[in-house]
Amino acid sequence: MRILLVSEDIPYPSMGGLAKHVLNLARALVRAGHAVDILGNDEHPITVCGEEGQFGGRFIGELNGYHAGWKEISLGMYMPPKRTALARRFASIIMRHAPNYDVVHYHGHLPNVALFLPADLNFVQTRHDQGSDCFRHTRFKNGEICTSANPEDCAACLREKPNALQRKVSAIAVRKFRGEVAESFRRHKTVFVSQLLACNLTRTLGPGPWGATVHNFVDRALLEDIREAATMLPPSNEFHVFIAGKLYPAKGVEHFLQTLVPRLPSHMRVTVVGDGGDEARLRGHFESNQVQFLGWCSQDKTLKLAAASSAVVVPSICEESCATTVLEGLFLGKPTFALHRGGTPELAAYQGEPGQLRLHPDMPSLVNDLISFKPRDSYGFAPDGLGSADDAAQKLLQIYQASSGHSTC
Repeated sequence: MRILLVSEDIPYPSMGGLAKHVLNLARALVRAGHAVDILGNDEHPITVCGEEGQFGGRFIGELNGYHAGWKEISLGMYMPPKRTALARRFASIIMRHAPNYDVVHYHGHLPNVALFLPADLNFVQTRHDQGSDCFRHTRFKNGEICTSANPEDCAACLREKPNALQRKVSAIAVRKFRGEVAESFRRHKTVFVSQLLACNLTRTLGPGPWGATVHNFVDRALLEDIREAATMLPPSNEFHVFIAGKLYPAKGVEHFLQTLVPRLPSHMRVTVVGDGGDEARLRGHFESNQVQFLGWCSQDKTLKLAAASSAVVVPSICEESCATTVLEGLFLGKPTFALHRGGTPELAAYQGEPGQLRLHPDMPSLVNDLISFKPRDSYGFAPDGLGSADDAAQKLLQIYQASSGHSTC
C-alpha cells in the first residue's frame, strides 16, 4: 500500500511520545513492504530529529498554523471558530497529497479534521489522548480527574472564576467542537490507543461505538537488546527507582516524591528524567544525594537508565491513555508501579509474568508497596511480537483495508 502518515508533532529536535509513535509505525510499515511518506509541520527539516527521523520514506513539511492562539488565554474564553478553521486548513493541505496514496493516517490534535475530508477518502485517525472532547487534552483540572460533561465548566480551564460571557462563549465553542468530532468519527475510521478513551467519550458524544482500539507499542527488538546489555552491569546493594515523564502536575511526580521522600529508605535511590514547568521547583524541594533530576535525556539514555534500575514508577495521577513508559518498563523486565486508573490497567496484558505490573488505588499504597518490595533479577518476556510496532502495524493494515473501524465500549 501507499500510506501517508500525518502529524503536526513531527519534526522537532526533542519529540514527544506521539511523534515517536508515528516514526516507529512508519518504520514497521516499511519493513512490512509498504511505501510510507510523512506529512508534518513546516517549522523544521526532518534532519532535526537525527537518526529518529529516518524512517525509509519521504518527509513533506507543510502543516502550519496549529499553534495560533486566537487570544483565547488573554480573553479567558474559547473561541467558537478556532478549531473549525484549523481543521479546514489541515484538511486542505492533506487533500493536496491524498490522491497519491491508498490511505491517509492522521496522528494529531484536530480530531474534527475528518469532517472536512471527502467521505470516500480512505482516512484513518488515531486518538492518542482525551483531546476528542477536552481542549486541554488531559481531562485533568485543579489536581483532579475531570469527569464533567457540561461545556460551561470548560471555561474554568482558562479562568479560575470565569464570568457569564466567558462561560457562554466557551460553551458554544465546546459544543461546536464536540459536534464536529462526533460527525468526524461517524464519517471516517477512528483508532484509540486504549479502550478507556473510547468509553470516556460516551459521556459527551453519546453511546458509541466510536472506534477501534490498538494499544501503543514499542520497538521490542531495541528494548530486548538494551535489556540484555543491562544484565552485564555489576550488581548493586542499592534499590534504584526510575521515573521518566513531563514535570507538571498531571504526571504525579511531585505527589509521588511528597509521599516517598519522608520515608525514603537509606538504600533507595530515585532518578527522574524529564523536563517541564515544575522542574526548577521540584529540584529545589526534593533534590538530594538520594533523589536526582537529570532533565531531558535522549531516548537511548532514558531506556538504558530504566534498564539499569531496580523498578520503574509511572506516578501519573491523571487518566493516562496508554503510557508507553509502562510498556517500556514491562518489556525491560522491570517491576512497574502505577496507579489503577486510565488506560494503564489494560496494559497488564503485556507483562512478562503476573504481578509485574503493580497497580494501586492511591499514592500511599503505591509507596508502601515500593518500600516493602523484594527485588528479583528479572521478569519473563511477554509472548513474541506482542506490543511491538510490527504487531500493531498488522492490526492497522487490517483497519486500513476495512470499510469501518468500530468496536464496542
